Amino acid sequence: MNAAKLMRDGLWDNNVVFAQLLAMCPTMAVTTSGTNGLGMGLATTAVLIVSNILVASIRHAVSAQVRIPVFVVLIATLVTLVDLVLNAWLHELYKVLGLFIALIVVNCAILGRAEAFAVRNTVAASAIDGLAMGLGFTFALTVIGLIREILGSATVFAQASALLGSHFAFLEMKIGAWNGALLMILPPGGFAVLGFLLAGKRAWELKRRQAAHATEFHCSVPGPASA
Repeated sequence: MNAAKLMRDGLWDNNVVFAQLLAMCPTMAVTTSGTNGLGMGLATTAVLIVSNILVASIRHAVSAQVRIPVFVVLIATLVTLVDLVLNAWLHELYKVLGLFIALIVVNCAILGRAEAFAVRNTVAASAIDGLAMGLGFTFALTVIGLIREILGSATVFAQASALLGSHFAFLEMKIGAWNGALLMILPPGGFAVLGFLLAGKRAWELKRRQAAHATEFHCSVPGPASA
């Protein structure tokens, strides 16, 4: 399968959040800031890539009757490793994400990609698919987190240095003297932001389709016969 198409599917056309509407629990729970969304997205991306690779590698050795339990065990093992790594080296972020790291095990997107894609494709294609889906998920969580953070806390990438290191402290900004609207970092604010983003995405896609159809129509209409 074409790598460019896989990347486009993961990042936009078949985005985990904006198209499939999966993983709503972490999407709503951890996106109170751009940093939290980025951290959860990167952790999920790591699990997605490795789980897709492992599933594609053993797809001919595992029977259809037991493949779901085997996939769950693989994903649970990977999530445990990610959980331990975050606790050891990114403890401040780990304290914020907490339980939601462990819940990556039951993230529909991960098991869904293993079942829908990795078990039917090569290791290379599965790795690209995992990367694309993970980056798309990270993009969605980071955008939602940034919008909620700006409107709710009047900050940008708060505590980014805890995730990315001290060299990225320049990303942390405070916007004026405004303290933000508390509603935006509460669950209703998360659903509102997601709703507006979904509406914007679909309106933009509809406009593109209409423009494409108009262009196709004009190209198919024959011109006046030459004298």
